[in-house]
Amino acid sequence: MVLETLRLDGPPRRVAIVTGGGRGLGKAMALALAQAGADVTIASRTRAQLDAVAGEIEAATGRRPLVVPTNVQHSAECDALIEQTVAHFGRLDVMLNNAGIGDRRGGGARIWDLDDTDWHDTIEVNLYSTFYCSRAAARVLREQGEGGAIINVASGTALRSYPMGFAYGAAKAGVIALTKSTAAMLAGENIRANCIIPGFVAQHSPESQEEADAVAQRGRFNTVGRIGEAWELGPLAVFLASDASRYITAECFVIDGGGLTGGIAPTGYTPEAANA
Repeated sequence: MVLETLRLDGPPRRVAIVTGGGRGLGKAMALALAQAGADVTIASRTRAQLDAVAGEIEAATGRRPLVVPTNVQHSAECDALIEQTVAHFGRLDVMLNNAGIGDRRGGGARIWDLDDTDWHDTIEVNLYSTFYCSRAAARVLREQGEGGAIINVASGTALRSYPMGFAYGAAKAGVIALTKSTAAMLAGENIRANCIIPGFVAQHSPESQEEADAVAQRGRFNTVGRIGEAWELGPLAVFLASDASRYITAECFVIDGGGLTGGIAPTGYTPEAANA
């Protein structure tokens, strides 16, 4: 009975969209959803990455995901993503907003040095896209009348100071707040909204011994002595997409190996002890 509530193969078979599905955490969660029985649409800006992931999902499940190259900074493209999914699969059940650009825009800049473009890109990709896709998905879920799930991906940087990428932290904090308000707004429609908050997670397997050593060194600062692996987010995504979580909404699930509660987070500067 318990395991049955985690199945996504229906009837009817659940349909899930995963943004940022061309690599890293999005790829891992899309694969997990497909393995649990869902039909999946994967979206990102890079067609080649999406095609590669689609091949992996098809090899693992026998079902080909829908590939929709999408720039989530544009609301029209987000609308088209949802429309193409419904046209292809006939329905929508899960919207997983994972797309993000991390610290690549203005990472390490002081507040007086960060330019408008870097700030806007970071907020748009990480926060605006979550709103755009949630809005479009909610319309469909409401019209279907069968409920559904919106799953947003934030970051532990939203819950602490993060001067090396403060625009990213601000955007992800916005995702958390948006999740809670969306959940309250849509509860009467039987639509759940929850948030996954990853800590340090390796986006892919180390490609060299040097990279493996760097990952191990970074893990020393975490409570469990290592950083996470991308696949470890998959079971949580399946749980939040399934009937096993149907009494859960407006919640945030931290998956960080105890990093926020007992680990040592990087601050971007070296603490100085006062002279005795």
